[in-house]
Amino acid sequence: MGRRSDHTSEELRELLVSCGHDLMAERGFAKFSAREASRRAGYTVGTIYNVFGGLDSYLIAINSRTFRRWSDWLEAALVNAPTDQAGRIEALVRAYFGFAEAHRNAWMAIYDHRIDRSITIDKDDVAARELLTGIVDREVASALNFGDDVEVRRLVRSLIATVHGHCALWLSGSFALLQEEDPAGQAVDRVLEILTHYITPSA
Repeated sequence: MGRRSDHTSEELRELLVSCGHDLMAERGFAKFSAREASRRAGYTVGTIYNVFGGLDSYLIAINSRTFRRWSDWLEAALVNAPTDQAGRIEALVRAYFGFAEAHRNAWMAIYDHRIDRSITIDKDDVAARELLTGIVDREVASALNFGDDVEVRRLVRSLIATVHGHCALWLSGSFALLQEEDPAGQAVDRVLEILTHYITPSA
């Protein structure tokens, strides 16, 4: 299909990301086709390279949309979470699992895509990733009664890795083979156990 001229550059970028994200959610990373995504948008595959500079940047933009929706999912879960610290942390962990289950292909694509470290990631894409970790930073800092500092951020990255490992093994079916029926509950327990070593009583 020939190139249409009824989109601004911003609209064209949004259209390509939207079609690409929908396709990723349907097929997953292994079966994703940039050619098919551009066809759905009504353009040739060359348009993706013109707009994004390469396939890596296009995939990063698609995954950034997943990060933003994931962040919205976590925030929505926290609106109705218990007010106590442990309850909010549990709600956060279970929401992590809930999003991954509901958006399995898009979620796994984030980690299936091996980013070429030689490319410069757009600042909006960096912000999308930082938005997610920022939510966890905020909740953990509150649970520990700490301010926003380097120690909290380092701890958060380790906690995310712990939860992510449980979640990834669960989605892959590995936990079922280990006869573990509640990996989300296990992840909650591990996170709370770790946090108990850092908790500072309120003044």
